[in-house]
Amino acid sequence: MPRLKTISRYVLALLFIVAGILHFLRPEVYLRIMPPYLPAPRLLVYLSGAAETVLGLLLLPRPTRRLAAWGLVALLVAVFPANVYMLQSGGAEFGVPTWALWVRLPLQLVLIAWVWWHTRPDKWA
Repeated sequence: MPRLKTISRYVLALLFIVAGILHFLRPEVYLRIMPPYLPAPRLLVYLSGAAETVLGLLLLPRPTRRLAAWGLVALLVAVFPANVYMLQSGGAEFGVPTWALWVRLPLQLVLIAWVWWHTRPDKWA
């Protein structure tokens, strides 16, 4: 189990670091999925990208990994409305089939559970 959790942590870190950097390289992609009722969409895209990058990096060192995992759980919950907005707006506008948007919602819950696993203390540490 320790090896699986280590591999899982590195995969999650890479996923969030890359996703976070993409917020800065391609902000227009993320701006399109921002619900219109949220203020300062560009700022929110950059803040969420920075949070994903920093929290992804903080998943790696032992002293910060549990705190980083809790931060990522909170971030995933906070961005969930963007996924709902994409579904409500229809996938064609975003170039995503509607069925994929329906699948994405429960997958977001799986991702939250996966990150949450890393909030649990390591029994072998």
